[in-house]
Amino acid sequence: MPKLEAQPSSQTEERPPSHLFYLSSLRRPLVDRAEGIYFWTKDGRRFIDGSSGPMVANIGHSNRNVLDAMKRQMDKTTFAYRLHFENEPAEELAQELANKLPAGMDRIFFVSGGSEATESCIKLARQWAVATGQPKRWKVITRFPSYHGGTLGSLAVTGDDALAETFTPLMRVMPTVPAPTAWRDRDNLSMEQRGIRYADMLEEKIQAEGPESVLAFIMEPIGGAATAALVAPDSYYPRIREICDRYGILLIHDEVMSGAGRTGKFLGGDHWNCSPDIVALSKGLGSGYAPLGALAAPMRLVEPLLASGGFQHGHTYAGNPLACAAGLAVLSEMDRLDLIANAAAMGDVLIGELKALQKRFPFIADVRGKGLLLGAEMVADPETLKPIDPARKATQRLLDLAYARGLIIYGRKVKGGVDGDNFMVAPPMIITREQIGEMVAIIGDSLEALAAELDLPVEG
Repeated sequence: MPKLEAQPSSQTEERPPSHLFYLSSLRRPLVDRAEGIYFWTKDGRRFIDGSSGPMVANIGHSNRNVLDAMKRQMDKTTFAYRLHFENEPAEELAQELANKLPAGMDRIFFVSGGSEATESCIKLARQWAVATGQPKRWKVITRFPSYHGGTLGSLAVTGDDALAETFTPLMRVMPTVPAPTAWRDRDNLSMEQRGIRYADMLEEKIQAEGPESVLAFIMEPIGGAATAALVAPDSYYPRIREICDRYGILLIHDEVMSGAGRTGKFLGGDHWNCSPDIVALSKGLGSGYAPLGALAAPMRLVEPLLASGGFQHGHTYAGNPLACAAGLAVLSEMDRLDLIANAAAMGDVLIGELKALQKRFPFIADVRGKGLLLGAEMVADPETLKPIDPARKATQRLLDLAYARGLIIYGRKVKGGVDGDNFMVAPPMIITREQIGEMVAIIGDSLEALAAELDLPVEG
């Protein structure tokens, strides 16, 4: 495959100036259509969606059954405000979700996205504390690094200096504990012991803050963009639950990225039989067909709110019938195609291929994740774990090299958003073994080009 350079197409150059603004002024090709794991642009190029967008398109693009379900709902009504009407798609989706979640997690509050979901979890926890006579509890401990959203409330519990610094004066930043990056540690402890040590840092932080003031601990069972699919040692998860119970603190699992089957279980926490008190879901729940997210909690937390006058929170599109019809069809397709099992099986294939690349490119210091939520961290020196010079912009360069070759992967800084390089591979759950081979070949070619540009080591 030729070593292409990322260049703007003539189509991009000829388009009129855009009135939109997002992260940068960089123009991208104009998308024409998408199907399965592929996108096609107006100028005829094909891209493999190797990251499901930002880990959203779990069931792939243009699923006919989902589109038909949405069309049927569009012919009925696209909007019904929850204070005026109940609607069947929302009721049915809430039931389906409750059936897939841990026992007792059967009260659902719908939102439109991940930031809304995590912020709703925080507000539910706080109102529960007030309603049960614990008004001094307000601190939500989070991990550093971590990512929980872009609204001010969710950003306050996001451990990412690059995203939060500008807005710090506008919000109340919450206390943090280190994310369990046990693979980096150079000590004589076993991974099990390291997991306990990282969990015990939560207890130390609770005691330092004053247990009576701590409301909740929020964590991603399997890391997202901030830690590139970081997985803690197995011992970490039950110890965290034990500590939260000991101090009467609510455990919030942010499953926005790891939920809805992506990791080979419906929830990422299901790999450890975790029992959180509150769960945030989004991304794969709507799978890109409609903006959709959810908060899930047990009745023991919801009932005090209802008794005190109701949840003091809401969004215009909560329980939107069209979005819920899409979500219901997504879950149906997930079951019909047995996609959770496929995510587990293809995840095993993909992580094996990424570990083979790690042997070929020793600057890949770690490959991690579960199912089809996988990440790889890159360093300048695999022995000392010295990071690549940030000025080299290794992550962005790798993404550009892959994009020029027709593959979309994901990446950002993993040390608080300001340092460290990684890439994430998280294709739709419909991916086949053959498609994984095509995708990995492009990643390998892109890594080869990156190594040549940055003088990074290559074996063989």
